[in-house]
Amino acid sequence: MVHSMTGYGKAVVELPHKKLTIEIRSLNSKQFDLFTRIPMIYREKEIGLRNDLSKKLERGKIDLSFTVEHISKDVSASIDHTLLKQYHQEIKALAQEMYLEEPKDWFQTLLRMPDVMKQDIEELDDEEWALIEKTIEKAVNELIGFRVQEGEMLKNLLVEKTANIRQLLQDVESYEGERIEKVKSRIYDGLATLENKEYDTNRFEQEMIYYIEKLDVNEEKSRLTHHLDYFIETLNDQKSQGKKLGFIAQEMGREINTLGSKSNHSDIQRIVVQMKDELEQIKEQILNIL
Repeated sequence: MVHSMTGYGKAVVELPHKKLTIEIRSLNSKQFDLFTRIPMIYREKEIGLRNDLSKKLERGKIDLSFTVEHISKDVSASIDHTLLKQYHQEIKALAQEMYLEEPKDWFQTLLRMPDVMKQDIEELDDEEWALIEKTIEKAVNELIGFRVQEGEMLKNLLVEKTANIRQLLQDVESYEGERIEKVKSRIYDGLATLENKEYDTNRFEQEMIYYIEKLDVNEEKSRLTHHLDYFIETLNDQKSQGKKLGFIAQEMGREINTLGSKSNHSDIQRIVVQMKDELEQIKEQILNIL
């Protein structure tokens, strides 16, 4: 089953004094990269959370954020009056010493100074965290569902692209006989232009066979067909295997390149260019697969 690395999940939990919104986003990445924006009170749980998410999501650039909305009217913050007055005296004295005008928005400036606003330190409650864990799990499951949905669309596109390459490979066959005959004709025409030149006919036929064998593309066609079959087989695997699909696509590219270099025929080379275009689109989409 193909899973996309792109996904989004969101879940909300209402606690006694606050509402917590958990959002998780995922983009493609070669490994598991987790970025968190969570309140300080929950930081002690981050390592366990990271381990759990790495097992469930495997790969991707993951962005996890907690948004807290306090719904209680009780405010647990206070102003340090003594520190605020000290800041005021220091700034006022410095302004006089430097012959500067005192700022008009004294109060807002002072409130932004370090440690003027004090907030009571919350303690993490185990029951609260248990509810948050369930909410995270809900958001993660929503993201995974998104990945599955996106993965199905990616799979359909990749099946279509591999079918296009398979059809183009069949189109090559219609030019193969013509290609060999053109090569033979060109060589015989070249010999005909030589005057008073004798050559061993048997030796010439042997060399001709050797030369034509070097132009034979049956092996490349066979291997490419095998890679296409293996690609589809991997797409249908129960586990999403983006890296493996990438390796198979590289092997497909090698056979297509060899086919182009040995074709010695303009129409086959045109088909090879079309194959490369289809394969490039496959490689682009594989980057999004888990």
